[in-house]
Amino acid sequence: MHPADDTFAAALVEQLPADTLRRAEPRYLEEPRGKWRGLSQWVALPRTTQEVSTILKACNAARVGVVPYGGGTGLVAGQVSTDGAALILSLERMTAIMGVYPQENAAVVQAGAILADVQAAAAEADRLFPLSLASEGSARIGGLLSTNAGGVNTLRYGNARDQVLGLEAVLPDGQIWNGLKRLRKDNTGYDLRHLLMGAEGTLGVITTAALKLQPRPAVTGTALLTVASPQAALDLLSLARTQIGDGISAFELMHRMGFDFLRETLPDIRQPWESPPEWAVLIELGLGRDQSPQEALETLFAESFEAGLVSDGLIAQSAQQAQDFWNIREHIPEGNKRIGSISSQDISLPLSAIPEFIATAGPALAKLGDFRINCFGHVGDGNLHYNVFPAQGRSRTDYNVSDAVKTCVHDLTDSFGGSVSAEHGLGRLKVGDLERYGDPAKLAAMRAIKAALDPNGIMNPGAVLSS
Repeated sequence: MHPADDTFAAALVEQLPADTLRRAEPRYLEEPRGKWRGLSQWVALPRTTQEVSTILKACNAARVGVVPYGGGTGLVAGQVSTDGAALILSLERMTAIMGVYPQENAAVVQAGAILADVQAAAAEADRLFPLSLASEGSARIGGLLSTNAGGVNTLRYGNARDQVLGLEAVLPDGQIWNGLKRLRKDNTGYDLRHLLMGAEGTLGVITTAALKLQPRPAVTGTALLTVASPQAALDLLSLARTQIGDGISAFELMHRMGFDFLRETLPDIRQPWESPPEWAVLIELGLGRDQSPQEALETLFAESFEAGLVSDGLIAQSAQQAQDFWNIREHIPEGNKRIGSISSQDISLPLSAIPEFIATAGPALAKLGDFRINCFGHVGDGNLHYNVFPAQGRSRTDYNVSDAVKTCVHDLTDSFGGSVSAEHGLGRLKVGDLERYGDPAKLAAMRAIKAALDPNGIMNPGAVLSS
């Protein structure tokens, strides 16, 4: 791999409009957790797909690595190059909402569009783009699709790849794939759309996407319920599905440790209890015009209370109260960040395995040291954020067991038939984990695909697959 140095930059500048290539500012070299720092010297900021094509063609010919950059919100270092050789490619100038088609429940947007802006454009057409996560004010569509992002509505609407009809993308040699079709059915061979989504920029650069929209729920309801245990939470989910069906938009499990961290680090976040429960569930419904989410939640509470699944709860009586409930859930990651974790893991498990995993993981980790554990997440789709923190009064610098903690959690996850990367991707952080836990046949196929589409290895070198 050759460096994206001043000589290469001077040659590339001649092929692009003015101000397309710049020295890389510090923000392009950072990632949210501060564990990695990029070393790239140059960033390209194209305005069109053709300019992206010109950049990739030049990089491929010169054997210069390219790191696609979205909103910079990724948590596995997929957006930073640590060898200094790569060119950063940011689509932040390609932000157009190119069309919204309410009758088709579809929208076409450029990859640099911010998620919140796409949501707003859908809302203006009385539609919903349901991908929703904490970083939606800065995360960009291209990065979200490239990492197959999840979020709080995955239970009802699926991950990012489930919300896409078609893509336009530039392949490593500069070819433009014109797959931007708003079709629900298209059985014309291999599906490159799903190949690129989740590839984390290692197979090409997504430039535009045709997205699925959904009807906006006519009425919504939100409740915060105290549950006896993770098993009770799963039983509650089963009961809710029986009663309410597909009207459940979100089902979030939260542990007392998260509430304690919020009280310690973000005391202005309003919590509805004086003494936080050990476990709680945040549930949101989205129903049709002739349905009552209030009645549905009241019935659910009554039956789950009778069954011993819940012991207390609140049903939001206003939009503000519902937002207060969500503020608790959405600020748990920030509380975690301020405490400072020893090791934070994004895992998924078969739903029925979640209670036993939680019961097993704590004692297993106790053999490594004295920790506090904050386990929370999108339990409706099996995605847990399992985070390990120093004991009260101690700092993470007092510990030297980060790798051992990660291995312990990941080994257990694998033994329960789970995945060590649920919604954050692999990036550079989890390349070794894919080698350790990945299926050999899958790894061989992935390497063959990478070699076929990117024989010079220029696309996001060091991410996802080991060299």
